[in-house]
Amino acid sequence: MAKANVPQISDAEWEVMKLVWGRGPLVAADVVESLAAQNRWSPRTVKTLLNRLVRKGALGYQVVGRHYVYRAQVTRDACVRRESSSFLSRVFNGSAAPALVHFLEHEYLSPEEIERMRSILDGAREQEGRP
Repeated sequence: MAKANVPQISDAEWEVMKLVWGRGPLVAADVVESLAAQNRWSPRTVKTLLNRLVRKGALGYQVVGRHYVYRAQVTRDACVRRESSSFLSRVFNGSAAPALVHFLEHEYLSPEEIERMRSILDGAREQEGRP
């Protein structure tokens, strides 16, 4: 899906999408029950979020009997890429390097995370043909 087709979603809508991405197609009642308990949202709030996500094209639904079954229409990866790009544009003038430096200086990284970053950077260096 092209970036232009990936909708911008709010923080609350992210909660709905994470649930649907994680648990697959879900009946509306299951979404309402899970998110109402987890976030102390009213069932009406959850249904409003579901409707917004359908209008935005992030979720689709199918009527099965008397139930609405919701499924993701966009991948988590596509939404993460869109949000990352938007964040970099707003906060770091579109540049990833200052963002990476900021996080390295101000956030705790486990040894495993550091090794993964090192591996990614080494791979990028190799693609450019540098030792």
